Amino acid sequence: MKTIDSKSMGERIRHRREELNISREQLAELLDVSPKFIADIECGIRGVSLKRLVLLSTNLLISTDYILFGDSPSSNHIFLELINTCPDTKKLQLINIIKQIIDSYNF
Repeated sequence: MKTIDSKSMGERIRHRREELNISREQLAELLDVSPKFIADIECGIRGVSLKRLVLLSTNLLISTDYILFGDSPSSNHIFLELINTCPDTKKLQLINIIKQIIDSYNF
């Protein structure tokens, strides 16, 4: 069974937040928490609820497995997670946009 290291988890969250140029204040607003709460998560002082874990995954565009354990998901898994965050009514439109982008690369 895998164990969760809160300090490492916080470091992964901070690193990804910084990669995306998101401030603690912005992430706090997206998660409906205080910037201090985000700082505590990033320092490994506090954990996150399931609800906040899903919000972190969605807003930071990383898998929950990566947040919790550092497991790097395959790119296919990332694409599926992103598409699944899209409303069903917009998925076909999103797929068409992705096809257009791929076609523009002339593979």
